[in-house]
Amino acid sequence: MKTMAINGIILKGIGGFYYVEAADAVYECKARGVFRKDGMTPLAGDKVVITVNENAENTIDEIKDRKNYLLRPPVANIDNLIIVVSTVEPKPSTFVIDRLIAVAETKGIEPIIVISKSDLSSADELYSIYTLAGFKTVVISNKTCEGVDEVKTLLEGKISAFTGNSGVGKTSLLNNIDPSLSQQTSEISKKLGRGRHTTRQAELFKVCGGYIIDTPGFSSFELDKTNLIMKDELADCFREFAPYVDNCKFTSSCTHTCDKGCAVIAAVEEGKISRSRHNSYVKFYNEVKDVKEWNL
Repeated sequence: MKTMAINGIILKGIGGFYYVEAADAVYECKARGVFRKDGMTPLAGDKVVITVNENAENTIDEIKDRKNYLLRPPVANIDNLIIVVSTVEPKPSTFVIDRLIAVAETKGIEPIIVISKSDLSSADELYSIYTLAGFKTVVISNKTCEGVDEVKTLLEGKISAFTGNSGVGKTSLLNNIDPSLSQQTSEISKKLGRGRHTTRQAELFKVCGGYIIDTPGFSSFELDKTNLIMKDELADCFREFAPYVDNCKFTSSCTHTCDKGCAVIAAVEEGKISRSRHNSYVKFYNEVKDVKEWNL
């Protein structure tokens, strides 16, 4: 019996079977029992070593170290979180955007802001907030395809997840990036619950030299709500605070909310930090300020 060990990436897992892209092919594999024993479940996005068996089941033998992982959707090694918001209909919530950004920062995922419907209303205010904060921000119109090519370049060589409220234009954007995406995901949705493959995880699709994570309908992506950011770690999730936090008058005790001599607040007053972003920070801080480690 011929066997061959090769490196690959898990595209999806369904009903205990894993589909691994390796050596320009996709192999159906089973995970070795050792992962179950260690309490580790293979995830879409995992970089793995598989054994391809000519006359027997292919197996996943090794899961390489993960850069990060999420529980909902269950996926590993995400590079980009592309947050799609619209200028109007639905009206964007900077607080929701900033919450997604904060959790992405704790996971080592790069947030990218994509502002849609620029043909209906100006994107200037949102663009200013997030470029000032240091995030790649792209303004698009799905009608004219303005900005779509710029989004495509950000996908190359990366694993990217898309998130955003219903109606912001996520599906239209993905169709403009690659029209085959809509057809592929539609066909998979029709197959759910049929045959032996009844449990579906996230799936990776190869697009623009990278991978896009598909979650059902591209609408259910959410960062793990159990991942609470403690108050002492919160300032680190606002990257634009970094040049100022060590210059506060009372460095060790400053909360950067309303403290006397706070360099962060001074930067807000001087327009170096967006007031909108600081307002989100204060709201987050007040949510978690009384939470103790042992509460978790």
